[in-house]
Amino acid sequence: MKTGVLADHQIKQMVVGGAIAASSPILNEQIQPASLDLRLGDIAYRVRASFLPGKGSTVTQRLDQLTMHEVTLTGGAVLEKGCVYVVPLMERLQLPQGMTAAASAKSSIGRVDLMTRVITDQGIEFDRVPEGYDGPLYAELCPQSFSVVVQPGQLLNQIIFRQGKTILTDDELLAVHARTPIVSGDPVISDGLGFSVDLKPRSGDLVGYRAKRHTGVVDLSKLAHYDPADYWEEVHTTEGRIILDPGAFYILVSREAIAIPPDCAAEMAPYLAMVGEFRVHYAGFFDPGFGYDAAGGSGSRGVLEVRCHEAPFVLEHGQVVGRLVYEKMSDRPSALYGEDIKSNYQGQGLKLSKHFKSV
Repeated sequence: MKTGVLADHQIKQMVVGGAIAASSPILNEQIQPASLDLRLGDIAYRVRASFLPGKGSTVTQRLDQLTMHEVTLTGGAVLEKGCVYVVPLMERLQLPQGMTAAASAKSSIGRVDLMTRVITDQGIEFDRVPEGYDGPLYAELCPQSFSVVVQPGQLLNQIIFRQGKTILTDDELLAVHARTPIVSGDPVISDGLGFSVDLKPRSGDLVGYRAKRHTGVVDLSKLAHYDPADYWEEVHTTEGRIILDPGAFYILVSREAIAIPPDCAAEMAPYLAMVGEFRVHYAGFFDPGFGYDAAGGSGSRGVLEVRCHEAPFVLEHGQVVGRLVYEKMSDRPSALYGEDIKSNYQGQGLKLSKHFKSV
């Protein structure tokens, strides 16, 4: 198999060959252009604290030490804000040598401030599966802003598979941009594509949303259901700057429109902590085809999930807040994001998760 991130048809081959197995048959809709959606099992373990098993320990062994009680998810169960849960996933892996995997929260899950990370037996990192791993997968769930209702089979995490070294160098990324523009305007390329925050919208003065502290639950099975005003405060500015409050969670949007060509995938990486008291909170994957238009369209802007840390911080329009690390695909996907696969977020601007009514 060629070096690169595996495409949809290659993931299907892994399912057929048994490298990806599951307690319930894997569905076609789980397979995205460059990733596989992972399904929750039917039990959540409420644990005292987040953990990594570490070398020599399984997740089950650590659950025996840390579990406070079990929650049955069948029929829907509330996971409380500020609590940590571990849920066995339906899928398990048997990776060949030379292949690794990496997971992240799906876009809608990050936008409701539900921190979710994949852990493995003997794992020493969140969201990373080492080459040759043979074993189960678990999701750690920790709702941050809103308590949530979850059910078995729901898709909260996604996983990509990497054959060999896949990350494009800065020179390679510049060559991709020259061939197929990956960003509106001049690219800022240093260990990936830098992107900045938009605090001067073309019309109006709405620049983002801040999560309210005391709200009802969010049932993740309900789409376009909730009134944003019950969960979010609008953030307005006419000055091109806002002050981030410590501990607050914001939905903002990138100034740049971004495109992922069909022969690339990308991962959002947090920016260096030295730039301020905040971080773009959740890493995430961008499938081939995000923002891409073969006719030369304008791309799609990236939604930013931002949390401020210990001190209030002034965020300025155009400030660089994150970077996209581009990776080469092992093969072109059979279907592209947004073109062949319907998407809630293709061509997006500032937008809340799909659980909320359109503003």
